[in-house]
Amino acid sequence: MLSAVASRPFGSVITAMVTPFTPDGAVDLGAAQTLAAWLVDQGCDGVLVNGTTGESSTTHSPEKADLVAVVHEAIGDRATVLAGAGSNDTLHAIRMAEQAADAGADGLLVVTPYYSRPSQAGVAGHMEAVVDAGGLPAMLYDVPGRTGVRIAPETYQRLAGHPLIVATKDATGDVSAAAGLADSTGLAWYSGDDGLLLPFLAHGGAGIVSVATHAVAPHFREAVDAWDAGDHGAALAAVRRALPAVAALNGAGMQAVMAKAAAQALGQLGNRVMRSPLVAASDQEAADVRAALLAAGCQMP
Repeated sequence: MLSAVASRPFGSVITAMVTPFTPDGAVDLGAAQTLAAWLVDQGCDGVLVNGTTGESSTTHSPEKADLVAVVHEAIGDRATVLAGAGSNDTLHAIRMAEQAADAGADGLLVVTPYYSRPSQAGVAGHMEAVVDAGGLPAMLYDVPGRTGVRIAPETYQRLAGHPLIVATKDATGDVSAAAGLADSTGLAWYSGDDGLLLPFLAHGGAGIVSVATHAVAPHFREAVDAWDAGDHGAALAAVRRALPAVAALNGAGMQAVMAKAAAQALGQLGNRVMRSPLVAASDQEAADVRAALLAAGCQMP
């Protein structure tokens, strides 16, 4: 389901969802369906699977396609299903895009190729090839802290001319640059940092692709709705209530690990199993996350 609002093609509160595993490390498709449906019930109008928080670097192509299919089945037309098609191998990313489209994804998230640090021409060519192969509306993903390469303004201008590239997830932390680029490219601009939801909205942003919404989706939903209604004080109050959870899930830089700890604390996952090299949150880390969720006013089982 794509949003009817042109400026928000994928919704406004999108969770970058974890990938649940069984105790022996297999992908738990049933748990993925349950979690995705619950996130939508909590106020998300978009769910991203197979992103960084979904441990995409350690799940395999059939698993990725199965995740898209079951999440799409679980949430139907209640929310957008975005699928990550990220790799530093263009041909691999193309195959992921094709498989995601076949599995029922509504859109693609295409990250800058990581580690190899291509030129800007290489970045643009990679993204265009992946989007062409998938044939779906696409959100770019600019996260130089992980990839080592930032999308340059001239590259954004080139990519914005592609008919299927409609948005970007901006995790650069550079809000002022985002404001100018959103205006000059016409792309829908989503914050990729939980702590920058309101600054992005204030600069014309579309919303957020979030980790913290594993726990505080109602807070972020309230903030966006209040902002849209012109009640900026209420929006700020909602974000402030969420801050303990935002800090707990993001502060250590281990978002996937802490998001699973949060989902378990909220009764939405039966375990917090990760795939190596990520290591599950310790009991103390999980207890700290639980305390933060209580401080944020989350409803605990």
